[in-house]
Amino acid sequence: MAVSKYMENRCRRKMAARLLLLVCAGALLRSAEAQDPYDQLSDSYKKGVDLALEQLNTHVGVKHHFRFLRTVGKREHDAGFGVLFLYHQFHLKPTRCAKGTTSDPRTCQFRNDRPLMDCAVCYKAVSGQIEANPDPYVHCIQKPRLTKEMMTTREDHWKKMTYATGGATIMALATG
Repeated sequence: MAVSKYMENRCRRKMAARLLLLVCAGALLRSAEAQDPYDQLSDSYKKGVDLALEQLNTHVGVKHHFRFLRTVGKREHDAGFGVLFLYHQFHLKPTRCAKGTTSDPRTCQFRNDRPLMDCAVCYKAVSGQIEANPDPYVHCIQKPRLTKEMMTTREDHWKKMTYATGGATIMALATG
């Protein structure tokens, strides 16, 4: 009788331990899902991602929503007085939600049967708002189709935009 009571208590403890492990794993998974990579971006970089998503969603050939997946690289040039020049290369991943079916695509599940979209945006932001002049540069293409020439073109846009701000300053002018 004592042996069976011992075995019963031991079995209950194992089940309780497994249940606790399951609850902890669920809580960890839930907290990982709550940390959407988009939410980790600063507002200035979010605006660039939003611009790319907006252009992508207006394309006729795009049938599903995309979501921000990860940053590949980013650069920032502070021109002073609240003026920033930003370059952001990132990946967007297609979702299972068809365009027009949801008001918040971030709730859509990713799909793994389509390639990632590789995007680069380059723009001027003043006080956190994207400026229309110079024109923001947005380039998105399926990752397998991205070429070295396209990467060079992206880099050239960044250089051209940041070089244009490097003109003569009062301190650099020679006096008589």
